[in-house]
Amino acid sequence: MTELVQHWIDGARTSGVSARRSDIFQPATGEVARQVVLADQSDVDAAVASAVKASQDWAEGSLSSRVRVLFKFRELVDAHRDELAALITAEHGKVLSDAAGEVQRGLEVVEFACGIPQLLKGEHSEQVSRGIDAYSIRQPLGVVAGITPFNFPVMVPMWMFPIAIACGNTFVLKPSDRDPSASLRLAELFSEAGLPPGVLNVLQGDAAAVNALLAHPDVAGASFVGSTPIAKHVYATGTAAGKRVQALGGAKNHMVVLPDADIAGAADAAVSAGYGSAGERCMAISVVVAVGDSADELVEAIAERTRALKTGPGTDPASQMGPVVTGAARDRIVSYVDAGVEAGARLVVDGRGFAPQDHEEGFWVGPTLFDGVTPEMSIYTDEIFGPVLAVVRADSFEAALELVNANPYGNGTAIFTADGLAAREFQRRVTVGMVGINVPIPVPMAYYSFGGWKDSLFGDTHVHGAEGVHFYTRGKAVTARWPRQAHGVDLGFPTHG
Repeated sequence: MTELVQHWIDGARTSGVSARRSDIFQPATGEVARQVVLADQSDVDAAVASAVKASQDWAEGSLSSRVRVLFKFRELVDAHRDELAALITAEHGKVLSDAAGEVQRGLEVVEFACGIPQLLKGEHSEQVSRGIDAYSIRQPLGVVAGITPFNFPVMVPMWMFPIAIACGNTFVLKPSDRDPSASLRLAELFSEAGLPPGVLNVLQGDAAAVNALLAHPDVAGASFVGSTPIAKHVYATGTAAGKRVQALGGAKNHMVVLPDADIAGAADAAVSAGYGSAGERCMAISVVVAVGDSADELVEAIAERTRALKTGPGTDPASQMGPVVTGAARDRIVSYVDAGVEAGARLVVDGRGFAPQDHEEGFWVGPTLFDGVTPEMSIYTDEIFGPVLAVVRADSFEAALELVNANPYGNGTAIFTADGLAAREFQRRVTVGMVGINVPIPVPMAYYSFGGWKDSLFGDTHVHGAEGVHFYTRGKAVTARWPRQAHGVDLGFPTHG
């Protein structure tokens, strides 16, 4: 019998009431590995009701009690990191070393959340008027939801729920139905750490579950990471229902390489950031902007490294890149390569038709490199989300900067140069949320916040870090006086003087 991935509601696994199911594939073989239940309205109601029931007790508990559970959860995730990485590889396809790195980055957010007593400290002003003090506090929203993508089934949920729960909220997580098992295991580990039932629920499902969460009157806020069209929908739907929403969308990340850069180092970085996790990262480099007369040398260096990559099953220690997540994803990526050729770009390395021996039925696309790409081509304008790297040539620093700033996405960007003044000018003027200087994937540490600009973010708050704490709490200003005795009625407008 096919294994069934269930919900986690009220501290236990459950299949709910919906009869709908979806297949989960093993990307390296193309085989159906298991199935996942897909929630209907009754299942959504049950998950939210569990979170509502747990909400008051959890919010009223002490900060110290929350932190003890978080520390224990951190220990358990660390102890089970190999198991979690294996779950990621089995359903996503990325190589084990990449999956292990994802778990580590998630752990760092848990470690940040363990400092919540310091992060929730408010402000206090004594004697703002005679005998009156003023201070601010931050309080949890209540029940919040997280809607997370397939490409990071551990890291992105852990950007959200550890901080939300540390702040005193209860959380309903709706992971991707393509690789849901890791999120379910995280919920079990959190329960083992002492988290009360209902504080974290995992609701398996598809768009029906997302829309039901966004419309539910007991859900106060929602966090989302995914494509830009869905991010727009989540933001519009959630805010129309009166919810606080942060919705992170797609990307087209540019890496600008100036003529004075270390070409070998830049080529290493472009290949690593372009093809890691088969390009299925929102922070992947998908466009290299080669500036000036070093472009030919750079393209050849990238091509040499691209051809040498070992693509194979994620469980093979020799593999550097695994398959893409589904057959539909493979077909879509190949269609973009076809379109790039038809548009006149030069196909330097062709990854179409690749499959490792004995895994021919898997979802494979080899690393692919284009040169001579122009801004009107679909391989430039669209988020391909696959192992396709496009080289665009620019005559000058100003032309390269203008190209990046003209793009509707503003998630991440990088510049490679030995010129500190050029790097400073780039970081100051570029209209992108995350910038790397000789760093190709500038994902911030957990104590900073992750998020882009323009069509890469809807809402004004980034995830994790201090902005994550701000998103999952709301401020309250208190003005207090403790009179020694009553002084009678005063109908005048209060003033401070």
